Amino acid sequence: MKNIYLIVILGYILGIAVYGWYLNRKHIKTSDDFVTGGRRIPLPILIGTLLATWMGSGMVTGTANFIYTYGPIAGLIHLIGEPLGLLLVALFLAKRAREKTSYTIPELIEIKYGPVARVILAICIILSYVGIVSYQFQAGGYILNITTGMNVEIGTLISAIIIIFLSVVGGLVSVAYTDAVGTLIIFTAMIIGLPIAIKQAGGLSGMISAIPAEQLSVTGKLSGVQLLGYTLPTIFLVLGEQNLYQRFGSAKDAEESRKSGIGLFWLGLLLDILILGLVTPAIVLYPNLENPDTAFFQVAMGLPEIIGAFMLASSVALFITTADSYLLSAGTNITYDFWTRFISKDASDREKLIVNRVSIVVLGIIALVVGRFFPSILSMQMYAYSIYGAAVTPAFLACLFWDKATKAGGLASIIVGGLTVLIWEIVLKNPMGLNSIVIAGPLSIICLIIVSLMTQSSLKENQGNE
Repeated sequence: MKNIYLIVILGYILGIAVYGWYLNRKHIKTSDDFVTGGRRIPLPILIGTLLATWMGSGMVTGTANFIYTYGPIAGLIHLIGEPLGLLLVALFLAKRAREKTSYTIPELIEIKYGPVARVILAICIILSYVGIVSYQFQAGGYILNITTGMNVEIGTLISAIIIIFLSVVGGLVSVAYTDAVGTLIIFTAMIIGLPIAIKQAGGLSGMISAIPAEQLSVTGKLSGVQLLGYTLPTIFLVLGEQNLYQRFGSAKDAEESRKSGIGLFWLGLLLDILILGLVTPAIVLYPNLENPDTAFFQVAMGLPEIIGAFMLASSVALFITTADSYLLSAGTNITYDFWTRFISKDASDREKLIVNRVSIVVLGIIALVVGRFFPSILSMQMYAYSIYGAAVTPAFLACLFWDKATKAGGLASIIVGGLTVLIWEIVLKNPMGLNSIVIAGPLSIICLIIVSLMTQSSLKENQGNE
């Protein structure tokens, strides 16, 4: 029975590996080609890569864990942050960010807040992205465990090797075009599988009546503040997400970026609905799962074999492409925010390409180690989203929209936001069951506003010297 799952998944991995190698040989000539795709990615492909990049394994593992544990209504509230953030990005941010950034967000941060802020922000982005990559590896381990019985740790290692290889050989062109294929698989498999899964759970009315009452409440066993702590990280992350803005930067112009953002919003909203609809039956069908991270995969395994196989393959598409994208993005930070600024300012294009690829390998190894220190993908997801959302997003949005933001204000926001997350998550271990963003996000914004208003004289001096 399990053979068909493994055959489809391995066939998919082999197919995108060969396709990525071909695209690399055909299109990757310079470091700019590697990072931005030469700024010539067609609109349909751009929308596909934006969707697949954003909707990574966190959606089919961490988010699935949340829906399974706390119920569909709380899950719906948890998911609201995603389309809300994507809509704001599409309407107000995609076009402006395309006009103002070239490779990384820290480049823009330096113009507004200075070189120290750029370095600290780049470190925060890398810390966040390593966390995101780590749970993509873990998702691969879960799928291999479910389909073959392979030990999860061995499956995670194999997934990491495959992902790192694909990241190194392809760059953005490879990722973007394989994303488009993955997106097609995702929607086809899920749309076919959704009504079957609901029918297996007793039909819509039967499924709802079988779900425990506490999981049908608005907050699903959580307090209102705790639920907010699961919703805010996504909003904060998406509004300042370097990975998305790098995809917008691969469009031929700013208007194309705006259109791709709108396409991402609608497809992302549809995918949220499909995930919610597919995971909810697991509450009824598999009421005692030892690992809620696997709820989506268990539903897939219970569907007719060929449909389940393609759903698992679509999951593979999600975690591979997301990990590739975040490794590529973090490698770009190392190359352009550290290497070319402090070590080799006159680095040749070939040297930049080599450094980016070596950085991807090193970061992938670190991500593999980091994943061992978190109890679940949901916990890794909240840590990664929170450190990015608190340290990066407020300062980045002020760069785009608030002229009164000062160097001191931006630097204070970045430092306070990042340190608060690290202390709350790692040192204090999430006291009161609250995710760190509930504390770190507001503190970061308050520091940005208050310190900036207190240092307006320095802003005027700098403007006078320009």
